[in-house]
Amino acid sequence: MIVFWTLAGLATALAGLLVLSLARRGADREAPVSDTPGAELTELDRLRARGLLDEDAWASARAEAGRRLLSGARPEAAPRVGGRDRTIVLSGLIAAAAATLGLYFVVGAPGLPDQAYERRIDDWAASPETLDAEQIAAVLSRAVKREPDNRTALTMLGAARFEAGDPIGAASAFRQALRLDENDATSWARLGESLVRAADGEVGVDAEAAFTRALSIDPDQLGARYFLGEAALKRGDTAKAREVWAPLIAALDPADPRRVDLVTRLDAAA
Repeated sequence: MIVFWTLAGLATALAGLLVLSLARRGADREAPVSDTPGAELTELDRLRARGLLDEDAWASARAEAGRRLLSGARPEAAPRVGGRDRTIVLSGLIAAAAATLGLYFVVGAPGLPDQAYERRIDDWAASPETLDAEQIAAVLSRAVKREPDNRTALTMLGAARFEAGDPIGAASAFRQALRLDENDATSWARLGESLVRAADGEVGVDAEAAFTRALSIDPDQLGARYFLGEAALKRGDTAKAREVWAPLIAALDPADPRRVDLVTRLDAAA
């Protein structure tokens, strides 16, 4: 790490020196001034002296050549970059690099080796109560690799991935759990929820099939009932939605806003 910062500082200083050098080269470069208009004036005078041009033609041609001569005049000299300017800028760059390196030594950890991912998972596993959903998913992923037939670990992994915003990974975990136990109604319902989230809220064919399977095993899967009612309403099948939602509405308190919303939507679709 120290070598990196040292090389970065030197590269910064050299880049600044290169910029200043090229700027001075551009400022020192002077465009050559053409002598063509001056030669034209001499030639016009010669032609007039030989009688080949009258006064009017000579005056007109000379005025035109004069205008061209003035338009090609040398511009004011551009400001030049001196040696002192280069020294000031280069010193500033070196000072900035040194300050950055010093700050790193104060607040950083020079020489600290990169912590392997597996070691971080070990640390996370030692204190699971402090982990967020992504870290829990990482710990459970490793556990599942070690015990691929651990259905409990698979369902927990699916839930952690779902909470971590990885619905596709969650669906994969729930599918693996269902291969071990096809009669797990909760996993079927959670699979359906994961598929819905992965489809941005759309209850697709696979999700609807998962919810239907969940209800066939356990009619008390209220989450599955909600999504099946949503799918039925979207198809315009109000009777099916009312049938599916009836137990859900009955299970909710009359003052629960969710119950009011379901009843209102059914009435509006009738």
